[in-house]
Amino acid sequence: MARYLGSVCHLCRRCNDKLMLKGSRCMTPKCAIDRKRKAPSTRGRRRRLSERGVQLIEKQKARYSYGVFERQFRRFFAQAAKEPGVTGDNLKVILEKRLDNVVYRLGFGDSRAQSRQIVLHGHINVNGKKVSVASYMVKENDIIAVREASMKSEYFKALLEDIKSKTVPAWLTLDKAKLVGTVVTQPMLDDASIKFDGQSIVEYYSR
Repeated sequence: MARYLGSVCHLCRRCNDKLMLKGSRCMTPKCAIDRKRKAPSTRGRRRRLSERGVQLIEKQKARYSYGVFERQFRRFFAQAAKEPGVTGDNLKVILEKRLDNVVYRLGFGDSRAQSRQIVLHGHINVNGKKVSVASYMVKENDIIAVREASMKSEYFKALLEDIKSKTVPAWLTLDKAKLVGTVVTQPMLDDASIKFDGQSIVEYYSR
């Protein structure tokens, strides 16, 4: 299956929720989902979603937000189901530990899609070694840093100024002068800003 190349705003409208797929642009008046909510409806009454439809939307909301293929998502779900605790909560933690998400949480990219490109293009070191796999799972005490050679690019020179105003979640620390982050602990449920119903996803895959 190829990666989705259409307008990401369509994905937000499909889920009827703001998924922050365009980073800071989603917080401006240009956000498509906000314009949709403000605009008067010209269509007839929408059909009420079935229970199965609600579960599907919650699953797609998680997939679109983290940029994960269906096959990858199923694998993450299977891993979450094997771990002790609540499967839906475990799934949120697993998705948060992806390297592209951590790069986004550290503020190196304005969106997860941009952060994924930063990783794939080889700009990130983990514990001193280049890692170009977006789905790489970080662990406690891992050090995530922009590679020294990449610091010479105009993008990362500008980032040194822009990142001063950014904050990182409690499970990460960041040296803003060196663009070096550290995974202090495992991400907690409250650290996952993507609000999807994990129980609905469990019920979706249980059928």
